[in-house]
Amino acid sequence: MAQEDKIINFMGWRKIAAAFSVLLLLASIGSLAVNGLQFGLDFTGGTQIEVGYPQAADLASVREKLSGAGFEGAVVVYFGAETDVLIRLQRGFEPGLGDQILAALQQGEAGAIELRRVEFVGPQVGEELRDEGGIGMLFALVVVMGYVAMRFQYKFSIGAVAALIHDVIIVLGIFSIAHLEFDLTVLAAVLAVIGYSLNDTIVVADRIRENFRKLRGEEPLDVINISLSQTLGRTLITSLTTILVLVALFYFGGELIHGFATALLIGVFVGTYSSIYVASNILLLMHISKEDLMPPVKENAELDEVP
Repeated sequence: MAQEDKIINFMGWRKIAAAFSVLLLLASIGSLAVNGLQFGLDFTGGTQIEVGYPQAADLASVREKLSGAGFEGAVVVYFGAETDVLIRLQRGFEPGLGDQILAALQQGEAGAIELRRVEFVGPQVGEELRDEGGIGMLFALVVVMGYVAMRFQYKFSIGAVAALIHDVIIVLGIFSIAHLEFDLTVLAAVLAVIGYSLNDTIVVADRIRENFRKLRGEEPLDVINISLSQTLGRTLITSLTTILVLVALFYFGGELIHGFATALLIGVFVGTYSSIYVASNILLLMHISKEDLMPPVKENAELDEVP
């Protein structure tokens, strides 16, 4: 009885969770179709401007001045020293652009600001690389499905891949809905989310398989609830320690990795949720049973047991 008292009825909320996931997916797909992603300079190219200050520059003040002058969305970072500032704009090269930037920054400054260079930066990720990346991701999902099917059972592989697709679409959808900049660091975070979510799902699947073989008298729904309850402590500790690091990166890591930390924070929450309610829910929808996971019986097993 003590063990039963600790079991949480996760699957009792499975229909509400499924409806919630469908709403999130529809909103994400709709926003991606209508608004798309706000690609950064890594994907679109733009103009890069370096300026030098006589003393340490205040990046927040620099961004405010640029926004007030009509240069919204500028990426402003230190370049080597706190007196050197690099400004990246999502616009093509324009004559006199450097002078306009310099005039905007000079307002309210006691010392003279030096314009060091203005150059156009081409996109680091072209159409061909984007297409190849998409094909590579699809291939990776097929490999994951094959691996999970061989290690567990094909129903687990469908659940695992569905959870991965669910997580990626929602992370991209939130970036689209919130109009957050999508650059190479965010792309790296999305790939990290896939690994995090897959690891969580594999841990849960391993415990479900083990319990199906041990708890032969239990119903599939009860076995899944027991398995999720047993892995809950590990899931929460892993998620919380990861979130603590990401929150620190989000607030203190600087603008260059702000998008990376944001995408991973979203991905950790969504990945933890999907390993419980997406992958496991699909197992129930596909009528997983102990017969699916029982090891094959040897033909001469009974004869071998006779003395």
